[in-house]
Amino acid sequence: METIYKNYFRKKNKDPVLKAIEKIPIFETLSYKELKNIAHLTHERNYKLNEYVFKKHAPAEGMYVILDGEIEIKDPDSGNIYAKLHEGDFFGELALLDEEPRSASAISIKTSRLIGFFRTDLLTLIKRYPDLGNKILLNLARVLGERLRKTNKELTNSK
Repeated sequence: METIYKNYFRKKNKDPVLKAIEKIPIFETLSYKELKNIAHLTHERNYKLNEYVFKKHAPAEGMYVILDGEIEIKDPDSGNIYAKLHEGDFFGELALLDEEPRSASAISIKTSRLIGFFRTDLLTLIKRYPDLGNKILLNLARVLGERLRKTNKELTNSK
């Protein structure tokens, strides 16, 4: 038997896209309403085993967040594997800033479900909500700075 009254104040289960993007450092300082604006601009796609998300030298279009599955970032020329990424990881964020070709390939090594957030989406967001766009760009700069410092440290330690 169903109750006559519902508790309208109880939080409903969050959309999996919202749950995923709120954990990404580029979006971590954003309000729930701002996250919803971003979620409306994302694109969800499924990838089969061994399907490319993008190939090395392909035009860069945007970043990806892994909802589930596993993605490998590698150089097909040398065979070097740069990263194995899992649920909750993100990659390709540099493409939000420039159109330089991809420096590596991303391939699904398990059946995967990804969210794409593309440069055109970010530019649309910046036009509609300049303050939100600035927050994202500052967070993106911080993430890229952290990755650059980490890479510099690793290069210095390998000498």
